[in-house]
Amino acid sequence: MEENQADIVNQYLTFRLDDEFFAVNVNQVREVLDWTSITVVPRAAKFMRGVMNVRGSVVPVADLRLKFGMTETIKTINTRIIVLELTLDGELTILGTMADAVHEVVELEPKNIEKSPKVGSRWKTEFVSGIGKSNDKFIIILDMERIFSSSETALIEDTGA
Repeated sequence: MEENQADIVNQYLTFRLDDEFFAVNVNQVREVLDWTSITVVPRAAKFMRGVMNVRGSVVPVADLRLKFGMTETIKTINTRIIVLELTLDGELTILGTMADAVHEVVELEPKNIEKSPKVGSRWKTEFVSGIGKSNDKFIIILDMERIFSSSETALIEDTGA
């Protein structure tokens, strides 16, 4: 039996940066961690906050707020690090990203996801794979592999990770 594309429901982990709600496909999420100590790496890109130890592995940590031109993430009781598994330039890359808060996993059908508007958007449209609507809230669905494209991969690798 063939699955109809319209019947496919995707799951997204929702999180907050400032007052905006974002989402990433759960297939890319390895785990969500409480804030932990991050070791600063000299000469890394400003949005690369450093590296952390995740079960014996060195994982680079990016601050999406800085990547998006916002102020840097400040540690609060709700701050989390989302550890992602991304395919960058054909290789599996493990990367942590900071979030002001992580909310829930939502299911969105393709019919509830619209393309990102080309104008009037605060975010670079190439970073956004779509805008979803859930419980009367708009959720910006991020294309994490584009955010950390090949040019960004070089910056990550420079951290010594």
